[in-house]
Amino acid sequence: MQTLSFKQNKSPLRYFAISLPLVLLILIALQPAFAEDANSVETLRQIGKTFTTIAGKASPAVVGVKAEKTITYYPTIPDWPFGDPFDPFEDEFFERFFRRRSPRERSPQRKYQQVAQGSGFIISPDGYIITSNHLVGEADKVTVKLGEDPLVEAKVVGRDPDSDVAVIKIEGNDLAYLELADSDALEVGEWVLAIGNPFGLSHTVTAGIVSAKGRSGFRLATYEDFIQTDAAINPGNSGGPLLNLDGKVVGINTFIISRSGGNMGIGFAIPINMAKTISKELIDTGKVVRGFLGVDIQDLAPDLAASFGLKEDTKGVLIPNVRKGSAAEKAGLKHGDVIVEFEGKPVEKVKELQKRVGMLKPGTKVKIVVLRDGKRKTLSVELGKRPSQAEIAGAPPEALEQLGLTVKDLTDDLARRLGYEGLTGVLVSRVEPGSQAARKNITAGTLIMEVNRTQVKNTKEFNKAIEKAREKGSVLLLIRGEDYTRFFVLKLPKE
Repeated sequence: MQTLSFKQNKSPLRYFAISLPLVLLILIALQPAFAEDANSVETLRQIGKTFTTIAGKASPAVVGVKAEKTITYYPTIPDWPFGDPFDPFEDEFFERFFRRRSPRERSPQRKYQQVAQGSGFIISPDGYIITSNHLVGEADKVTVKLGEDPLVEAKVVGRDPDSDVAVIKIEGNDLAYLELADSDALEVGEWVLAIGNPFGLSHTVTAGIVSAKGRSGFRLATYEDFIQTDAAINPGNSGGPLLNLDGKVVGINTFIISRSGGNMGIGFAIPINMAKTISKELIDTGKVVRGFLGVDIQDLAPDLAASFGLKEDTKGVLIPNVRKGSAAEKAGLKHGDVIVEFEGKPVEKVKELQKRVGMLKPGTKVKIVVLRDGKRKTLSVELGKRPSQAEIAGAPPEALEQLGLTVKDLTDDLARRLGYEGLTGVLVSRVEPGSQAARKNITAGTLIMEVNRTQVKNTKEFNKAIEKAREKGSVLLLIRGEDYTRFFVLKLPKE
């Protein structure tokens, strides 16, 4: 027992003598870690100060944009999980992306106001502002909120639905404005800041990184080359700037992918290099005129490459059809050709080629290299003028305007939601107030199954059938509604 007692009494001194050097050694060893932590905190402070500086300089040039539209009866059928991203006046999207709207009226005879709110940014001291086309494109009145000043009315200078870019203008001199960066130099992983008016909270600043570049395939615009970012983008940010650490604009915040309707870290912005050319043309002429090859194109998949006698790893864009009278036909391009170079640069994807052609003007002469029967062939093409989407699809715009309705393909998801499972046709997505279709009580959400007793399965077949029907000056439509199936006759302008 004494031994035990002795050991017990002596242990504090012994352990202290042994542990003190160990503690000192540990503290000495941890000094670099403490210093590293201090450096990390200082680095974070510096990043925070950088964000503060950018926000302070950029915010005065960021504006709130309010778009108003008088509605008689203008419903839309969304085919996106959060609504139609390019229609701020459509119910589901408007509720989630712009939040504020007037009560929905269902009677086609009653008018009411719908209000969309988004963002924009000034690009010149005399008041030119870049924003989103889907925000202001269909508006009757656009107003701008600049700082604490009262709302001022803005003029829509020009808009480009194909890229979702619009330019508006307010009166002013020596206004704060933002410089535009080179978005091609932007790298994945770079810090970026978004400034806008989410949910009406003006000049909200969020930060994140560039998650990816060159995103496409969303069917939101003809020309898609989006920057993806995890900087928080919410309802009301649309049209606002995405900034780099120099405080310069690298993109226009445009849309989000979300299951909740709010930010989930997946936001997208239009590269500012695309918007530079477009905004200048809109300011100069009020519209954008693009070059056009006149070919149908598709990505060259490995199995397609093998079928054309090419190596499976061959990169390029396949031409399944050359349009009659087009620039491509005049230059000698043929169906089955594979475009591998455009103006001396490789071509790998459809969206890439579309963007490069679309950035050029009609009359521009370009060199195109194709693979034909496995051999390279260089052709010189003088680009034509790009027609409207309706003309490309095969339906004359005056015919669709005369009908007063717009259609879209019936997807499996829409068929389930609207009770059209097992049926084929095209979905009426819009009906213009006061039009023939409106007077016949045709409404959005109905299904056009036949045109002149011929079944139609998609918008391409529908457009071709409408074009053919112009010879008679009228068209017979078989339409399925919620609780009826009926024939309707509408007049068409003759050729």
